Amino acid sequence: MANPQYPPLSTVKTGLACRCPRCGKGPLFKGYLTLRAECPECGLSYAFADPADGPAFFVMSAVGIIGMILLMAFEFTVHPPIWVHAVVTLPLLVAMCLGCLRPFKAWLVAEQFIHKAAPPEFSSNGKHGPY
Repeated sequence: MANPQYPPLSTVKTGLACRCPRCGKGPLFKGYLTLRAECPECGLSYAFADPADGPAFFVMSAVGIIGMILLMAFEFTVHPPIWVHAVVTLPLLVAMCLGCLRPFKAWLVAEQFIHKAAPPEFSSNGKHGPY
């Protein structure tokens, strides 16, 4: 079989597992957030994947909103001193960001694979300038 057929996989499941979006078996990352060059199981090149800063922006936004709601609820109900926020709340927000970042990046890579994302190609659709 030179070109095996792969069934469509759930982008959420492969993203949460940080696995290859085509076969669902090979690891997607070689470090914490560094993508591999290709899947060791099926050979899919990850050159198409460029989530850029999208995962960091969305994770920081979501964790920031949820974290602020929880922080304000904690502040208004318990009224702890400021050092409690520094010792409890700040590490909790950092852990939430770091815990969500990797699966979210893997999910964005899987979405790029499913939707065949590619760099934009521009072309002229009419007469522009003297040409």
